[in-house]
Amino acid sequence: MNNVEIMAVLFAIVIVGFVAGRLGYMGGDFDRRLSGLIIDFTCPALILSSTMTGTLPDRRLILPLLAISVLTYVLLTAAALWLPPLLTRRLEDRGVVGFALMFGNVGFIGYPVVAAIFGQQAVFYAAVLNVVNTFAVFTVGTMLLAGRGAGTPHSRREWVRLLVSSPMVAAYLSMVIVALGIDNIPAVISQPLTYIGNITVPAALLIIGSSLSQLPLHTMLGNRTVYVTAIFRLALLPLAVYAVTTVLGFSHLVVSINTVVIAMPVATYGTILCLKLGRDTALITELTFITTLIAVCSIPVVAMMV
Repeated sequence: MNNVEIMAVLFAIVIVGFVAGRLGYMGGDFDRRLSGLIIDFTCPALILSSTMTGTLPDRRLILPLLAISVLTYVLLTAAALWLPPLLTRRLEDRGVVGFALMFGNVGFIGYPVVAAIFGQQAVFYAAVLNVVNTFAVFTVGTMLLAGRGAGTPHSRREWVRLLVSSPMVAAYLSMVIVALGIDNIPAVISQPLTYIGNITVPAALLIIGSSLSQLPLHTMLGNRTVYVTAIFRLALLPLAVYAVTTVLGFSHLVVSINTVVIAMPVATYGTILCLKLGRDTALITELTFITTLIAVCSIPVVAMMV
């Protein structure tokens, strides 16, 4: 499938979730429980299974990939803190806008798009990049969405709980697998993780559709803040990171894959984390919906530019 077909297929799953929400099969407590299942079980399985492909890529690219990813999320963290006051006057929306600017849908949409553009072997490279993304989502991202509410870690115990959450443990184990070059993990371990991890993408997209079904039509069409944030998320920030990392001398392949990965639409984790933190999902769902729709055209353009 080409890039447009991939995005159309994923968007179709969102539509199914929308219909399911309208008909009462999804929504409310069901979505919150399913979000918890994704974060605590299926997402960690997806992270681990991405490193169990059986074929290891060029090890010489692993450290540059980790290095460029760390640099990328330092730059995106700065953007997430500096840009929101310029994009919205609503103080309570700034954390959501910051999350949207910082996090693209790497694990859900990034993998198939990277495979379509760079070949199947590039999925492993995207998985290496996703280790830092996962760490950032469940640390910086959680704090952005929680704002000053009860969800922000204040005590050492809360920080420990966050840093040893199941997605973080999966990220740590993935780094060990990559660093040690372990490529002979038994099928009795890798296959169940793969099957469980495969639930993540459709389930998360169904939740987005279900959340959209709870919104009025005029809200789904977005507003100025949504569209300006979308421009930064899908084009301006990825191309800025591309320019910086190119100047710093990273290889063209590493820079290109990293740029495409961060040019994804807003991460579905935003909606899931808002549900888990008890925050209103209207704005993050609008941002996810609009950026996913625009990404059908923007991702192929960014891919051609890099």
